[in-house]
Amino acid sequence: MLNEQELIEGCRKGSRASQQALYDRYCKKLMVVCLRYSKSSAEAEDILQEGFVKVFQGLDGFRQDAKLETWMTRIMVNTALNHHRKKLYLFPMVDIEKTDLPEDEMGVSNLHFTELLTMIQSLPQGCQVVFNLFAIEGYSHKEIADMLGISEGTSKSQYARARGLLQEKLKKESSQYRVYGEGKF
Repeated sequence: MLNEQELIEGCRKGSRASQQALYDRYCKKLMVVCLRYSKSSAEAEDILQEGFVKVFQGLDGFRQDAKLETWMTRIMVNTALNHHRKKLYLFPMVDIEKTDLPEDEMGVSNLHFTELLTMIQSLPQGCQVVFNLFAIEGYSHKEIADMLGISEGTSKSQYARARGLLQEKLKKESSQYRVYGEGKF
């Protein structure tokens, strides 16, 4: 089995075997990222394939000052965002600084990953993207606003809306799940 550096060098030289090995090593982890930004597994697979094309084309520019997996995850997130950029503005994005949702952090206990993923996928596209970027990827609302070309307030309101919708879904699903948290977003 090739180590990461050997895989990178093989891919840079155009080795199909190295490309396949790199794909096989990371496709499952990166598919999870793509699923968070899509409405279906078919759409996620399209994003994954497009993202891997970008990975292979961009490996010459990979400086290795970050982990390969982190670099590839960033490419998948950007690919997903670009894939949905036009769709984002089909959904109403309300710029509301304050919401009437309780000020608590999003936390879920006793919830299976696939159930949560399904709930996230069912969110309106704008809410889904902002929720993923803020709650899962760890971007600030300022960074999200810059990435998506929206205001910081819109990012906050989309996140609050996503939280509210997820809370409603959790309440409907089962009383055994609890949404709780730390406050300001």
